[in-house]
Amino acid sequence: MTHAFVVDKRVKSTTSGMELQTPVTVIEVPPMRIAAVRFYENTILGLKTAGEVWAQDVDILLSKKLNVPKNHNEASFERYSGLDVEDVRVIAYTQPKLVTGVPKKVPEIMELRIGGGTIPQRIAYAKGILGKEVKITDFALEGALIDVIAITKGKGFQGVTKRWGVKLLSHRNSKHRRGIGNLGPKRPGYVRGTVPQAGQMGYHQRTECNKKIVKMGADGADINPKGGFINYGEIRNTYVLIHVSVPGPTKRLIRLRDATRAPKKANTAAPEITYVSTESKQGA
Repeated sequence: MTHAFVVDKRVKSTTSGMELQTPVTVIEVPPMRIAAVRFYENTILGLKTAGEVWAQDVDILLSKKLNVPKNHNEASFERYSGLDVEDVRVIAYTQPKLVTGVPKKVPEIMELRIGGGTIPQRIAYAKGILGKEVKITDFALEGALIDVIAITKGKGFQGVTKRWGVKLLSHRNSKHRRGIGNLGPKRPGYVRGTVPQAGQMGYHQRTECNKKIVKMGADGADINPKGGFINYGEIRNTYVLIHVSVPGPTKRLIRLRDATRAPKKANTAAPEITYVSTESKQGA
């Protein structure tokens, strides 16, 4: 993370028109590649995969994840021409080899839905991006609201006090203080799930909604601090600055999507940034 000075554009704010120091999270977002187009048909049991058409020039490292189908070409779309297609999606994969701060090289695969327009228009769009790169600027702009999906920091097996923040027991308790007083009433004859107990803390998937994109850029030299980011290094690809924090530790995969619960009167204008801190995060 770092901080930036952003001009407050809220009309009714007491600091309207003034510069505000805002914490921002820096995320490196290299482009993703489209590996395949997947078709779905509607059955009595719901959506069912009808078939796929794969690109010819996929990353060779993708074969470490799955067996990549070969001999697919433009003619492969003809076999689905008479099919009653209900939904169109693409299979995309990341390119971690472009990120020097991450030692990982094997891509991650995910399925993305193609929305908007009619089914023929979706198929035509999916054909157009098959085998090509998709950048963050293809779906979001500066000032837009997005949802951030990530895995939180793992903290292992923790006790009830740290995990749930329950009050410490009295010092008169002779056996323990960092436990719970009891497991609930006698009836019903089982422990309810609402009773706080020890267990796994962290390393859960979480979705944080309505995060504002403060800034996007193509050259990481604009925001790299002196000595690089701690536990990460320098950013050399496309980057995005997101308002306040996001879940998860450094170097963990983060997924971004359009905001699904955006307020109707949300201000999506591009923020006016006057300064982004590039001072050393190591106190040097």
